[in-house]
Amino acid sequence: MTIVCAMAKFIINGGNLISGKFSPRGNKNAVLPMLAACTLTDQPVRLCNVPDIADVRVMLELLMSLGVSVEKSGGCVTLCAKGLKATELDEEYCRKVRTSILLAGPLTARHGSALIHSPGGDVIGRRRLDTHFYGLRALGIEVNDTAPYHFKRKALVGADLILDEASVTATENILMAAVLAEGETSIFNAACEPHVQDLAHLLVKMGADIAGIGTNRIHVRGVKLLAGAEHTIQPDYIETGSFLTAAAVTGGALEIDAPGDTVTLNVLEKGFSKLGVKWTLKDGVLTMPPLKNRQIVPDLGNFTPKIEDGIWPAFPSDLMSVMIVLATQTQGQMLFFEKLFESRMYFVDNLMAMGANIIQCDPHRVVVSGAAKLRGARLTSPDIRAGMAMLIAACCAEGRSTIDNAQMIDRGYEAIDERLRALGADITREK
Repeated sequence: MTIVCAMAKFIINGGNLISGKFSPRGNKNAVLPMLAACTLTDQPVRLCNVPDIADVRVMLELLMSLGVSVEKSGGCVTLCAKGLKATELDEEYCRKVRTSILLAGPLTARHGSALIHSPGGDVIGRRRLDTHFYGLRALGIEVNDTAPYHFKRKALVGADLILDEASVTATENILMAAVLAEGETSIFNAACEPHVQDLAHLLVKMGADIAGIGTNRIHVRGVKLLAGAEHTIQPDYIETGSFLTAAAVTGGALEIDAPGDTVTLNVLEKGFSKLGVKWTLKDGVLTMPPLKNRQIVPDLGNFTPKIEDGIWPAFPSDLMSVMIVLATQTQGQMLFFEKLFESRMYFVDNLMAMGANIIQCDPHRVVVSGAAKLRGARLTSPDIRAGMAMLIAACCAEGRSTIDNAQMIDRGYEAIDERLRALGADITREK
């Protein structure tokens, strides 16, 4: 099977205000493991607020190739794995999305085996599978050490686990296997990001017995069967942060629907406030006014402040790229420390070519001095988040910018050109 991904580019004429009302789509990082979770039951699983993005489309095609039925209706998708006929994943699908590895746990737990080739995804540094294998093996699943990976199980038995890293996808994979394991499983040093919590809430609706959701110690009592369920995906806070940044750097105002999202937005606020971005949250609506002459807030003693990512509730790694753009348009100096991925910062040379004042200290740290006047440029998107950062930079730059490889941005942001254009951006898509 050959998957063709159409090449695309964006043409942006910078300088327009990005302003208006915005509704974030469902969380990309939540819906992808939920799609994998549908293979844990023969009954229908209905997911709503599903973003229409490239990674979701590939994941749905992958599931259909295994025999899972898929029905779409508006922003909802109903999946049923009753007709599942295969547990061997096509190599090209695996190369397209990293979350193909998330089928290892549920397929093997429910159907006895899975064959998965090396997963793809963004090239932002080494992304280990060791923690996945440790947890699944502890539950009784056999797996070889080289690709393609053959996962097999006879008995699935609960275990006490201490993860060597709080990996989001490893936590999700182990959790999806543990819900069908005999006995009890304890996952210590578990990831507790909002999308991990959202997956756990879906599994509970399907009949799983899970305690400790939202903490770094998850306790699971295995059950024999799971049932179907209906679940609405939480708003994507990475998308929210990206659009807030686009409005802030162009001097626009933004009103965002954010029902029930107070904790997540409070986490984001800690980073954005250091760059002079302020908002109010009332009755489920976030309001950010036009922000001019923003200043970076120094640390006590007038020291250069720092934004560093980390495991939840630290500032999310997926927003580091757009925050660097925000810093280029803010008066003052800021150190960014990317701890999780060794190649995420390599896109900053594109911003420097546009006129940004950035010193790259090493693969993990950059110092940004603002505010800089950016110029339009010819750019290439290396991954989802860097691509979005360059798109935001182009929106506030003087002149025209072209972003090649724009389909990378489509993997994580639904109809990004149409939605930015609706808020005032001058952006067109070309094939």
